[in-house]
Amino acid sequence: METKWVRILEGDTLVEVDIQPGSKRSEILGFEPWRKRLKIAVRSPPVDGAANIELIELIAEEIGIKKAGVTILIGESRRHKTVKLRGDHVKKIRNFAED
Repeated sequence: METKWVRILEGDTLVEVDIQPGSKRSEILGFEPWRKRLKIAVRSPPVDGAANIELIELIAEEIGIKKAGVTILIGESRRHKTVKLRGDHVKKIRNFAED
């Protein structure tokens, strides 16, 4: 079943995320059913793009791809973002939702 919060578009993975900047530690917290997004905490504050940079680094590390393979498509200045991952990583992303 294809869900809307994680999907394939033209061979790449799109993920709807809800970022929590200024957290005590950086981690993928899991799926937020109320918002229907993957919740991710980052230590960096939302200043000068620091939280976005850390978000990209964290996702790349957790998925096992290069940082260049992670792009914020929508929401650079918002907590709700659409992130694009180069390639098909739907199964890996769904595993974070089940943890």
